[in-house]
Amino acid sequence: MIHIPVTLFASGVLGILSVVLAFSVSLVRNRIKVLNGDGAGAPGTLPLLIAIRRHGNFVEYVPLALILLGAVEVSGASRFTCEIFAVLLIAARLMHAAGITHGGPRALRAGGAMLTWLVILGLGIEALALSI
Repeated sequence: MIHIPVTLFASGVLGILSVVLAFSVSLVRNRIKVLNGDGAGAPGTLPLLIAIRRHGNFVEYVPLALILLGAVEVSGASRFTCEIFAVLLIAARLMHAAGITHGGPRALRAGGAMLTWLVILGLGIEALALSI
């Protein structure tokens, strides 16, 4: 049996975060009484659009990052390397979710997005290096 504990841990944390983000979309939908779509710009629907994008962005990036993390871990990268990537990915996604939720400076949102890209880029490079 193949054991990839770092990916297992990161997947667990990020899986829970995904459900929290999805649930927040449902809560906002229920509160503003919009069952489908984003409310098409109707008054009071901005919180729904934000919740949808927060969850949507998460599901756009996290699956690829976890696939890369698992591939790198099973292919022989050091546990420390995998742990660094996992911690950075979890931090990036928490930063992005917090930054897109709260108004004001977009540093958390932008920082979370950039850190996510850097993690995926780093994992991609690590995967290529391990495959050669």
